[in-house]
Amino acid sequence: MKNTQRQLSSSFMKLCERLSSDINGENKNKDLAAVFAYMDANRDGRISAEELKKSFKTLGEQLSDEEAETAVKLSDIDGDGMLDFEEFAQLLKGGDEFTEEEKKSKIMEAFRMYIAEGEDCITPRSLKMMLMKLGESRTTDDCVVMIKAFDLNADGVLSFDEFALMMMR
Repeated sequence: MKNTQRQLSSSFMKLCERLSSDINGENKNKDLAAVFAYMDANRDGRISAEELKKSFKTLGEQLSDEEAETAVKLSDIDGDGMLDFEEFAQLLKGGDEFTEEEKKSKIMEAFRMYIAEGEDCITPRSLKMMLMKLGESRTTDDCVVMIKAFDLNADGVLSFDEFALMMMR
């Protein structure tokens, strides 16, 4: 899961990293529970995308609707559209407990978010559109440079394999 967090905006990633780096030692579960309780505004034992977004806003971070929904979707193991405590803990800890097949499935899910309909790769145009949805304004030239950094065969686009390698770093 830690690898799939890279598709989220930098503000979300920074906050997750800050929370997860603060959560160590003997108080790990207590700290996780406190953060979870804080974000679970309606106290139903689950965090919705809306609760996640509001929590981030309270903490001084911006999280778009799309980012909040993506974070929940990528971490929602039981498919109920919400994060229970275990799913939330997994989001913050990273994905070391997932099987390779589960990791590949999550990466494929993230990859599909970045490709345009009818395409099988991430193009500068499709990357730019997804980044705009995530609230990050980038030029097409910026997207070309981003893709070039991970484009192993220099074809100007990212295949699933190239995307997966990028996410594993």
